[in-house]
Amino acid sequence: MVKFPSIRTLAGAGVIASAALLAFACAKRPSSAGLVGTDAAKAVYVAPGQHDEFYAFMSGGFNGQIGIYGLPSGRRLKTIPVFSQYPENGYGYSEETKPMLNTTYGFIPWDDTHHPALSQTNGEDDGRWIFINANNTPRVARIDLTRFETEEILEIPNAGGNHGSPFVTQNTEYLVASTRFSVPVPNADVPISEFKKHFKGQISFIKADEPGKMRVAFQMIMPGFSYDLARSGKGASNGWMFLSMYNTEQAYSLLEVNASQNDKDFVAAVNWKAIEACAQKGIVKNVPASYVHNYTDEFTREAKSTTLTSVPQFQAKDCPGAVYFMPTPKSPHGADVDPTGEYIVAGGKLASVIPVHSFSKMLKAIEAKAFEGEIEGIPVLKYDATLAGEVKNPGLGPLHTEFDGKGYGYTSFFISSEVVKWKLGTWEVVDRVPTYYSVGHLMIPGGGTMKPNAKYLVAMNKITKDRYLPTGPELTQSAQLYDISGDKMKLLLDFPTEGEPHYAQAIEAKKIKDKQVKFFKLAENKASRVARTEKETGVSREGRRVHVRMTAIRSHFAPDNIEGVQVGDTVLFHVTNLEQDWDVPHGFTIMGATSGELLIMPGETRTLRWVPTKVGVYPMYCTDFCSALHQEMQGYVRVSARGSNVALSGVTSRPQPARKAEGPKQ
Repeated sequence: MVKFPSIRTLAGAGVIASAALLAFACAKRPSSAGLVGTDAAKAVYVAPGQHDEFYAFMSGGFNGQIGIYGLPSGRRLKTIPVFSQYPENGYGYSEETKPMLNTTYGFIPWDDTHHPALSQTNGEDDGRWIFINANNTPRVARIDLTRFETEEILEIPNAGGNHGSPFVTQNTEYLVASTRFSVPVPNADVPISEFKKHFKGQISFIKADEPGKMRVAFQMIMPGFSYDLARSGKGASNGWMFLSMYNTEQAYSLLEVNASQNDKDFVAAVNWKAIEACAQKGIVKNVPASYVHNYTDEFTREAKSTTLTSVPQFQAKDCPGAVYFMPTPKSPHGADVDPTGEYIVAGGKLASVIPVHSFSKMLKAIEAKAFEGEIEGIPVLKYDATLAGEVKNPGLGPLHTEFDGKGYGYTSFFISSEVVKWKLGTWEVVDRVPTYYSVGHLMIPGGGTMKPNAKYLVAMNKITKDRYLPTGPELTQSAQLYDISGDKMKLLLDFPTEGEPHYAQAIEAKKIKDKQVKFFKLAENKASRVARTEKETGVSREGRRVHVRMTAIRSHFAPDNIEGVQVGDTVLFHVTNLEQDWDVPHGFTIMGATSGELLIMPGETRTLRWVPTKVGVYPMYCTDFCSALHQEMQGYVRVSARGSNVALSGVTSRPQPARKAEGPKQ
């Protein structure tokens, strides 16, 4: 094990950080009035009926979803449910979508999302899919951007915390996911105090280039560190992936002290093409593992879960040339690659510089075997041998860097609450702007690709005190939009967000908007109990289970009066929306439903499960305002005692001819 001397004790680092925070808290904060020019409102204004230039996809953090915002307006357009139930559209409540939340731990209705990643072709965002991670119960998801729906989720075995995920390669050959919390592999009942003996990290390469077939292509077992963020190589460095890591001390308690002792941690340079070559030689072996793959069929619109029982795995040391460690100060978080693929920028949370590694120098160092030693068979390169340069005295608490494609990097500083612009090659700081407050991730549209769009930068901040109307103990999460088209950054807009946005991706709207599915074709609906016309509706009993095949169309259900249901029956309402027009969903629920509601898109079938517990007559209705007679879109279900002889029936009441008014009796 290579040991790096500590240039200061953690106590000293803590004093410095605490002093910086205290100074920031006590200082008079700048007024936002002077930061926003008189033309800022015009710069972000999108006229009624007009579209934003960009879609921005922001992680929901602890809400487990993705939020969609238009840029530059900051208008919220939609929430895409991914790893958490979502009452607005019944995701995770309807029988068709519940399987999407299955795991080897059972049905899990919540998770924590951090890093959306757009699919790429030739190093550019292509608008096909967006992927995102589940941090708590390790999973990755694919979202189809023609429907803005989650269509696939893959659980990751042998992972403890899936924070460093998912990062796409230049042509979406793989998603890369690493473990935040090293755990025993395979997991076992071992003393935590024997961390160094039993605990391991892992980096999974997930094949994701074909919908419905996400799978772990190979899983590399690594030393028991904490693996964090990553970016793929591009251009000359295509075929490599660069990941940050911390806790090289392999501490397991009070990490704020014990995991910050080493002066340098690492950025791992992983050669996935070398791993593919090792796989062809038979080094990668299938080992027992249990994990779940969930997928929604395009035509049945029904999700299914499959449990997988093995994973292709190998030890990093057994594939020479697969991975190298580049020493990096100190507790690095971000590991970001510039558009040329030459520079790898690390954000050391406790570092006083921004270190920039050179890919070409790294290759030369590998060839020259400029190693300081090795860790579990992985070579450790000399710091100076890979270093392109350091950005000196940039700020306090560097985290993440984005690039504009014009030769500049933009780094977020959590402690000093600012974004700093600096020049690649000379490493000089050229501009800085305050954020409000405690910025985490940054986003430039295409900032992680070979062709960024250097128009806007979005800062995602952790604290918003005094920026918005107060809302009790918790204030809204926030983002701030900056104009970066000129030499100086200009604050244009504050806008609230849902959840805690950790990272975001943005793409030109023109790459997505014209590909939108407007409705599902009834003729292609292959749901198991679809009713494509009202003639196909009906009610049937299978023991204690009652199936209701129902249709919805403006402005009635068929059937809308159901009798013969008994207390304790499981009633499954299979509702098909007969509309064949854009933006005409129908809702459905019934009094006493414990599993939410349905929101059924045009041409789609969705199923609500309902178990009545009391006799009576229960109203059901459409929950989505669909027409002038939306209020009239309702019906009733009669529930009788168990064993009742009331016949099972379902009818739709038809209009009765008006009765001729009778005159007064003589």
